[in-house]
Amino acid sequence: MGEPAAWSRCEGGVIVAVRVTPKGGRDAVAGRWIDGAGRAFLALRVSAAASEGAANAAACATLAKALGVAKGDVTVRGGVRSREKRLMVRGDPDRIAAALRNCLDQD
Repeated sequence: MGEPAAWSRCEGGVIVAVRVTPKGGRDAVAGRWIDGAGRAFLALRVSAAASEGAANAAACATLAKALGVAKGDVTVRGGVRSREKRLMVRGDPDRIAAALRNCLDQD
């Protein structure tokens, strides 16, 4: 059995579980992160601090760039004040899932 996926399909796109490291020095996908309960997350590093939504905005922009979608197509759906967030990516679920797998393959 393979590793758990950090994303799932939803109506209109994909929900991605992410773990954000604010003030991480750069904006980038940093691979996969598995928590103690075995849940999978896409690890994101952002240079912004976790202040006044800056890290959330940077996380959305970083994921959008990595997936090749518009910034407006990525929104925070859960975990606004947490490192572990749920981001909604609007678009074709098959294309988004392929782009997510590609991000992890390049890590």
